[in-house]
Amino acid sequence: MNGIQRQAFPNGLILATEKMPALRSVSLGVWMKQGSRHETADENGISHFIEHLLFKGTETRTAKDIALIIDSIGGQMDAFTTKEYTCFYFKVLDRHLDVAVDLLTDIIRNPRFLPEEIEKERKVIYEEIKMVDDTADELVYDIWSEAHYGDHPLGRPIQGTKDSVGRMRVDALTRYFRDSYRPANLLVTAAGSLDHDRLEGALGAAFAGMNGHNGIPLGPPPLARSLITVRDKKELGQLHLCLGLPGVKMDDDRRFPLYVLNTLLGGAMSSRLFQHVREERGLAYSVYSSANSYLDTGTLLVYAATSPESAREVTDLVQAELKLLKAELVTDAELKLAKDHLKGNLMLSLESSSSRMSNLARQEMYFGRHWSLDEILNGIDAVERAHLATLAQDLFDPERSTLAVLGNAAGTGLDAVRLDF
Repeated sequence: MNGIQRQAFPNGLILATEKMPALRSVSLGVWMKQGSRHETADENGISHFIEHLLFKGTETRTAKDIALIIDSIGGQMDAFTTKEYTCFYFKVLDRHLDVAVDLLTDIIRNPRFLPEEIEKERKVIYEEIKMVDDTADELVYDIWSEAHYGDHPLGRPIQGTKDSVGRMRVDALTRYFRDSYRPANLLVTAAGSLDHDRLEGALGAAFAGMNGHNGIPLGPPPLARSLITVRDKKELGQLHLCLGLPGVKMDDDRRFPLYVLNTLLGGAMSSRLFQHVREERGLAYSVYSSANSYLDTGTLLVYAATSPESAREVTDLVQAELKLLKAELVTDAELKLAKDHLKGNLMLSLESSSSRMSNLARQEMYFGRHWSLDEILNGIDAVERAHLATLAQDLFDPERSTLAVLGNAAGTGLDAVRLDF
């Protein structure tokens, strides 16, 4: 692809870069190809805990030193953990790229897991867990995941639980870090105003002394489950609904029809759910759908927040839209609108160095190659009305779907609702 270069180092480390000459910024990320789904039940939350700790200091720098360096060059730094990977990234002006490389490699290679810092960060994570419990749309997703995936690692919260985080000690954290953060399990991506050869040389020197070693195996995919779970939280003024249907894995050829189908269903302001639930009936402020894909599975999620009195009607409307997409072809106008929306969003999302850096990483991790923008646009354009009907008939299966309800659900009858679409 034009502007993209890739280098595989002898120890397994991979570097992928995209030069964007018009920019003055560079985004640089180190991606560890493990997340919460690679953890055992006892380890739940350990990837996220380590993500926090790596910013708490190295052998030569304190956490404050790291923050002062980044602030002094006007840069940005952050990190996040997902179900399948963990990322640490910096965004700086191009003339400060060497500083970002030095900091990122120091954080990954030479962290200090000091007992006092571990205890402070444990308290921070406790507060993060409480924050999720106080954020209804996040909590209902965790409730849905636990119900739908059961004992599978995908069903556990990324941040762990207070019990699992409370059991983690310095020896376990250090051991997990050393086993996971190996070159063969790491990916470095960068996008912006950069010199690939110079970056390749700096990373080759920084990681030269590290052995390869692949990470923890993925394990089996989750089994399909179908149920309804209700959690009462009477202090909430709304009921939060999360209906999860089967989706497709990340590299499935049906991903382009799914993107279009999701856009039609609830992925845009012109979508059927937004128009029929919010605009025409005023039953919800927030209602949408999203397609989530992993290495070996995927889901199509529908979320809505509404009053307890309207919850049953909203649930029925959602199911009616699912039935309709299975039974009837969408119109040519709807199909064109959804495709145009997807293509416009895609092109807008790739205008920054940080989004290009993230896109490089996801394509490398999930596809092992880099798709050009034209390839992706062509994939969207190739979707036809019949593809959407066939996909809806395959995926919209109540026998493989789970509904999670959070809020003051007494008297709504949602615990006994029949999924029928």
